[in-house]
Amino acid sequence: MSGFPFHVAGGSFGSAHSLLAEAMTPLAPPKAQVAVGSRRRKLWEISHKFHCPIVGVCFECDELRRLMHKVMHLPRDASDFMLHTTAVGACEERSRLAEILQKSLEKRYQLSIRQLAACKSAAELRRAWQAACRTKRDIPAVLWACWTHPCSNEQLEQEIYGDIHMIQHQLGAHERTEQQSLVNAQAKNAELQARLDAALADAEDLRQKRATQAQEAAQTIAQLRAELVAREAQASNLARASDTLREALPDLESRQKLTQRLANAEERARATRQENEELTRELTRLRDFAKYAEETIESLSRTDEDDLADLPGPQLSGKCVLCVGGRSGSVNSYREVVEQSGGHFLHHDGGLEESLHRIDGALAAADIVICQAGCISHNAYWRVKEQCKRTGKPCMFVKNSGLGSFGRAVNALGKGNSGDGTGQ
Repeated sequence: MSGFPFHVAGGSFGSAHSLLAEAMTPLAPPKAQVAVGSRRRKLWEISHKFHCPIVGVCFECDELRRLMHKVMHLPRDASDFMLHTTAVGACEERSRLAEILQKSLEKRYQLSIRQLAACKSAAELRRAWQAACRTKRDIPAVLWACWTHPCSNEQLEQEIYGDIHMIQHQLGAHERTEQQSLVNAQAKNAELQARLDAALADAEDLRQKRATQAQEAAQTIAQLRAELVAREAQASNLARASDTLREALPDLESRQKLTQRLANAEERARATRQENEELTRELTRLRDFAKYAEETIESLSRTDEDDLADLPGPQLSGKCVLCVGGRSGSVNSYREVVEQSGGHFLHHDGGLEESLHRIDGALAAADIVICQAGCISHNAYWRVKEQCKRTGKPCMFVKNSGLGSFGRAVNALGKGNSGDGTGQ
């Protein structure tokens, strides 16, 4: 922007020239650039073509607007380009805006200025600038410290000017790539969310079907039990009748008739016993079927819960999660849920086999406590509850020892919904 000809594209701001004149109002008579010596140069003493990258790289548009409001009146609809060109034009000579920008740059980059003050030659400055370009760190600070350094020369200034020009191009290309990556990530997230919703809907339908089947099986079992009780009562009545007949035989006049009646009664009792045995076998078969149905339903419920537990959860950020109680065969699964959420896992069986004295150390080391109340001793339950309440440590009590309930507790506590409550 050497020989800066200020203009606004399309003539959208008629007061642009007046703003520039206001910003460039000199506070002192113009002076020639300071010769190379021990004093660092001011913003208005640097070559004018370097003002554009300084203002563009070292100031955000909102910050620049705030600083310019201190010395001039800006239209409400002033564009970022107008702010930039006005500020660059004001830096050509010493003005109120130039002094404000100079003061802001000196205060912000004072650490880099002190570090580069140890450089005694342009070669040392060049190495410092090249190191900043390689690491992509503190480029604005090193840019300002180099261009205002007493040892900076025209060749180094031109090299820095070329480098910062290309860095701005590279940052623009990188930003476009990141924008495209963001668009792709959002589309992928929407797809995964749709798949998750579909999976949850399928799981809910399956649970409802299994619940209906379990209810029907329970009704069938209750009906068969009622029939069995009635048959057992009938058999008992027949047995008592048979005993009564046997006792009355000596007192009857016609023993033959009584014998026949007894034989008939025994035949009926035998038929009843056979029918009772068949019903008993049928009841045993139905009980086995009901047990198998219950095991199948429990297995399917665990599968559903495991599927839900595998869904993405919140990040625990390295927190230590203590599980008290739970199924011994599911401890490794509990550990996987916690570690997949970014946490560390501790376990105590709640006093079933391990000593209760170890639970105090585990509670002290944990950041979050999940207590499966149905699988621990009474003393362990109260010890966990009292110590968490005393220390203010997040704790959740869950009734179900399934992996799904544990996963939901981890998710709830990871999102900050911790407390002394009872899980589902």
